[in-house]
Amino acid sequence: MSAPLVIAVEPGSPAALAGIEPGDEILALNGEVPRDIIAYRLLTDEMDLALDISRGGLELQLDVHKAPGEPLGAEIQSALFDQVRTCDNHCEFCFIYQLPPGMRESLYLKDDDYRLSFLYGNFTTLTRFTEADFERVVTERISPLHVSIHATDPEIRSTLLRNRRGATSLRWLRALLDHGIEVHGQIVVCPDRNNGSVLDDTLAGVLDQYPDLASICVVPLGISRFNTEAAMRPHTLDEAREVVDTVSAWQETFLATLGHRLVFAADEYYLLAERPFPEPEAYEGFPMHEDGVGMARTFEMEFTGRVDEPTGVASGFFAWVDGAPPEGYRAPRTAIPVSADGTAVSLRPSPNAPIAILTGAYGAAILRPLLAPLDRSDIRVIEVPNTFFGGNTAVAGLMTGADIAAVLGEEPVGHRYLLPDVCLSQGRFLDGTTPEDLPRPVEIIPTDGIALRAALEKR
Repeated sequence: MSAPLVIAVEPGSPAALAGIEPGDEILALNGEVPRDIIAYRLLTDEMDLALDISRGGLELQLDVHKAPGEPLGAEIQSALFDQVRTCDNHCEFCFIYQLPPGMRESLYLKDDDYRLSFLYGNFTTLTRFTEADFERVVTERISPLHVSIHATDPEIRSTLLRNRRGATSLRWLRALLDHGIEVHGQIVVCPDRNNGSVLDDTLAGVLDQYPDLASICVVPLGISRFNTEAAMRPHTLDEAREVVDTVSAWQETFLATLGHRLVFAADEYYLLAERPFPEPEAYEGFPMHEDGVGMARTFEMEFTGRVDEPTGVASGFFAWVDGAPPEGYRAPRTAIPVSADGTAVSLRPSPNAPIAILTGAYGAAILRPLLAPLDRSDIRVIEVPNTFFGGNTAVAGLMTGADIAAVLGEEPVGHRYLLPDVCLSQGRFLDGTTPEDLPRPVEIIPTDGIALRAALEKR
């Protein structure tokens, strides 16, 4: 178990006044050893703190005095100080198994950790959940959590997870709900596995056994060119339409019986089915926005000025690794424009510079109809094919530097190239490259409609 490492101290904060410095390791807080950022936050809520720290091999004790609930003012390097609870399922559809070789080691880690579920919105199957975990979640009110359901039939779920505990682990879901823990569910739909009548039975099982879930997202499986599971394949047009229709029918059932729609299909399904997105009201406040449910509608609302603030953080598939804020995916992030030589780029464009927006295939399908009413010939969308992952990978969050560079290398010098920040973590793309490696300067902007509108208005 490692100790929390301080990487920054806010000037004038209680931590600074007590003498805490970057590089200090916090061994204990009031005699307790925190195992993660959740425990750390609870312990640092106290007014008076005795910190045991290690500095350059020397152990010191520092006393902190602050107001109740006042932040300590010390930024910690990571969210977990003990080992990540890894996943012991072997799902056919797991995207981690479909990653290309040679990427950062942390990207290959399969987690099934309820703490990362709380902090970053990761989905846990609960197959490694224990009585001790349950007691802590309930006692400390670690909520909301996110649970992968996939199927409510025990045998089918066990088969999908390739883990016999998959047949019984949803008992923890029922127990969590019974104790007032907010839980959001997920169903990854795989053709010939849990679509069709199985999806219908799963949603019936939810109504019967877990009607107090906060929400459920239904998402299609992702397939990369490195997939080795022959049975796993993308949806056909008819299959995507069937899923959309099934979700729509169950929304009406849930609305009539529970008073809210409960289940929502991911935006990808409407694109795959070539169907229009539901109206904003149908998303009931966008409870699963960070899971790709309703992002297209919220982006439209932001871009057209119907709302004044972005709806939420687009966390991305690898939200928690390598540079994610320890506080979780809800923490604010800063977008930094950079040029090809690594220097800061002024957001003030040269007069009448043409603008190109870099995005994935799905993003392009959403952006083009939004931009058409502007009637501006100086704006275009550049769709970046995802050759790095291949398959049906089409979201902006999985764009890599190599693919972006290949596209930009064919583009003219002197244009403004806008890049959404969702494809970066700590300034790096998933393939390990950085914006400095690109052949053209780019302007990195937050992945929301308000930021895009503002960038387009800079003329």
